[in-house]
Amino acid sequence: MFTIDLLKGQGIPAKSRPEGIAIAAATLVVPLLIAVLMFGLYLRNKIIIAIKKQTIVNYEKKIDGLADAVELHKSFENEKKAINSCLSEVSNSLSRHTQWSPVLTTLVKNMPDSVVLTDLEVKLSSVKRKVPKKDEPTKMIDISVPVRTLQINVCGDPQSDCDKAVRDFRERLRSSTLLAPKLENIRVSQRFDTLENRDVVSYQIECMFKPGM
Repeated sequence: MFTIDLLKGQGIPAKSRPEGIAIAAATLVVPLLIAVLMFGLYLRNKIIIAIKKQTIVNYEKKIDGLADAVELHKSFENEKKAINSCLSEVSNSLSRHTQWSPVLTTLVKNMPDSVVLTDLEVKLSSVKRKVPKKDEPTKMIDISVPVRTLQINVCGDPQSDCDKAVRDFRERLRSSTLLAPKLENIRVSQRFDTLENRDVVSYQIECMFKPGM
């Protein structure tokens, strides 16, 4: 059988050889495999990065939690110090109130009916005293001893005999079984004043206690 090439070699395709087919296939498959591999690596790296990011977030949360715990601990410690300080102040206050309660009771019981209490104040000062040193009894040292003064302000009507009432009040305090052993002196001063647009006579009674009482 004869084949006549009327197109002079331009219309009949050349026969494909196996080597050519393999090369053509390789030319298409290899880039595809590389693309698939690169995409797989991309996905893997993306997953690893996401996991690492989540791990970092978890660590940051733990660090924040620890920081909050540290701050909370500091807050508790500060609050504890404040409470202890408050308890100490309350204890001292209760001690002072317990100390002065019998004195105030004595004042109320002996207060004249003709005068009105307008102010009551405790003033604290100190004096130097020489006392033996604890570890060397033969050696004298100076220490500060507290001195308390109870200042009582009262007022009354100038028309009434307030002077006598205040003098009697002072003598009753001096002879009181509770106050007599503790008192160093009682001083009284007088002045004219106004109270609620009324003329009154005011007295300041200073009960000076013995040092250390």
